[in-house]
Amino acid sequence: MADTEVDPLTGRRVTIVGNRQARPNLPADDHCPFCPGGLEAPEPYETRWFENRWPPLPDGRAQVLLYSADHDASMATLAPTQARAVVDLWADRTEALGQRDDVAYVLLFENRGPEVGATIRHPHGQVYAYDEVPPAAIRELTNLTCPLCEEEPGDRLVAEVDEWRAWVPALAAWPYELVVAPTRHVPDVPSLDDGGRIGFAGILVDAIAALDAHFDAETPLMMWIHQRPTDDGDWENAHVHAHITPIWRSAGVPRFVAAAELGSDMMFNPVAPADAAADLRAAQT
Repeated sequence: MADTEVDPLTGRRVTIVGNRQARPNLPADDHCPFCPGGLEAPEPYETRWFENRWPPLPDGRAQVLLYSADHDASMATLAPTQARAVVDLWADRTEALGQRDDVAYVLLFENRGPEVGATIRHPHGQVYAYDEVPPAAIRELTNLTCPLCEEEPGDRLVAEVDEWRAWVPALAAWPYELVVAPTRHVPDVPSLDDGGRIGFAGILVDAIAALDAHFDAETPLMMWIHQRPTDDGDWENAHVHAHITPIWRSAGVPRFVAAAELGSDMMFNPVAPADAAADLRAAQT
């Protein structure tokens, strides 16, 4: 497996992982390997993790996280105790991987739906443990102050649960993009207390359910959680939060990122953030 290198023209960091070209698009026998009794879950479980069979990172630093034994569930339909169990799983994997000397950053994420490359319907996410802090996290962590502590969503607020809020960013790059964060400055998932974990679970259920209700379908989306690096550095601005990026601009209609945006690294969002938030608030009723 190749090391990460920097493209001398673009400055983009790239790792070539040719081994992943052979991974299957769908289970060959139509039997879900994530259901109890399947290849990756031979025994009953509430939540479960295992190492990715086609890892983009070596040495057990790429893992699959199963949210529920129920094949037809999703984060939007989990009961409160089930959603809390997912947050506990995220905390456990962050702690276990973050203690390794070869891990500087633990990224928790989910790709939901075949439109964003999820090959198996069963509710699951993944974790990548990087040996350096990735550029997207660095950009957030090196602000002079914490933007999340200073955030006032106003008419862009979508939902509140305990000390957690979900809102559409003022400069959202995607039409129904959301940020989910606690109002308290908490650095990472393991640092959340019992109430913080319950609140995180509840706000994620509400936010993703609002997207599904607005689009009247299980919305294809990408979600990732940014948190404090595990390299023992001084990261005062680390404030745990989730980015949720649905890829639709209206039901069944993708929002394509095309040549002008990729070629300029400047985004054009066709939906005003306050309008998107109003749509999602209305969907909750």
